[in-house]
Amino acid sequence: MPRKLTPDLPLFGVVVTLVCVGVVMVYSASAIVAADRFHDPFFFLKKQLFWAVLGMGCLWVGMLLDYRWLERLVIPLLVVSFALLVLVLVPPFGQSINGTRRWFHVGPVSFQPVELAKFSLVLYLASFLSRRQEVVGRFVEGLLPILLVAGGMAALTLLQPDLGNSLALIILTLALAYMAGARVQHMAGIAACALPVVIAAIAMKPYRWRRMVAFMNPWDDPQGSGFQIIQSFLALGSGGWLGVGLGDSKQKLFYLPEPYTDFIFAIIGEELGLVGATAIVALFALLIWRGLRAGLRAPDAFGAYLGLGLTIMLATQTLVNLGVVTGALPTKGLPLPFISFGGSALLMTLFSAGSPWATASPAPTRGEATRWSGSNGSGRRCTWATRPPTSRARTSSSTPRRWRATTWRCRRRASAECR
Repeated sequence: MPRKLTPDLPLFGVVVTLVCVGVVMVYSASAIVAADRFHDPFFFLKKQLFWAVLGMGCLWVGMLLDYRWLERLVIPLLVVSFALLVLVLVPPFGQSINGTRRWFHVGPVSFQPVELAKFSLVLYLASFLSRRQEVVGRFVEGLLPILLVAGGMAALTLLQPDLGNSLALIILTLALAYMAGARVQHMAGIAACALPVVIAAIAMKPYRWRRMVAFMNPWDDPQGSGFQIIQSFLALGSGGWLGVGLGDSKQKLFYLPEPYTDFIFAIIGEELGLVGATAIVALFALLIWRGLRAGLRAPDAFGAYLGLGLTIMLATQTLVNLGVVTGALPTKGLPLPFISFGGSALLMTLFSAGSPWATASPAPTRGEATRWSGSNGSGRRCTWATRPPTSRARTSSSTPRRWRATTWRCRRRASAECR
């Protein structure tokens, strides 16, 4: 009988804190812009509050839902995701904004299909890698199928065009495949083949090329391609140690473009200073650590890959956004999770944050520890927190080494030592 999982209170506390910070900072960064455009300074605040409340419901559902049930939805979600990624490119369905087609709009509600695609890709990878661990080290049988699925999603996303999310999908796939035991030689070959494609995608779009030039030296064109990153530098630099005060940012006064979405961290640095910005980074670091910990403590392979995949996806978006705002990476349109203004991204991120919680496996009771005590195949006595793998799985040479080293290890919380 499945055991009741122990709530991860630090993970829950960090998520709630980040969402609350996001609501406050969205209002602070958008009030002037909203008053000018919509004659209502609370325009973006009301929307963000609505999505935050709805998102907390998604977080709660993600926590209570048995993650094993999600494995049944892998194929339906993949089909829906591919269908939406195609439909968003069709003019009657997808709305064109600034030359891109990334959104569906139904009245006041908008939805970005790539957010669902990222979640469905994690589910597919977790299901595939958990069922076919023995062939991950072989390219045709193990790596090629997941590359075809991820590459198809990335190609459709690139047509929107959205290079940032396309690269995020590929990075997520390669990271999980590496954890599952894919060969480094195969990974290097894939990276070598993908590099010319990325360079061509940048060169074919003038605005992407201008962003690369601005990344190298934004002061070559301070009033053009380098304007946004220079204003971000000014916001971060003027914050000092403790900031200019909440609501007192100068860069949000029509200097820094998109101050409440992709570049909201610059406003945080200006208003809350180095101390506040460091605290936000520390919260994300804690969240990522708890997510990885939950994945490694999962009672089965699917739960582990699911928890690790969702955490890698969150970490990738966070690092890319922080890198862009601080000038460490070229400008990409990836929001800061939980904090940037947005609807579909916030909903999917909060639901994803609840899933690693659901995969975490608590320490077993004494009865469970006694039940699953036994030999680990090497003559030593071990106690597993969950049922150990079969004898064939423990001794098979095809089982990925990285998986054996992390998943089926002796649980110190279950027994003081292996003897």
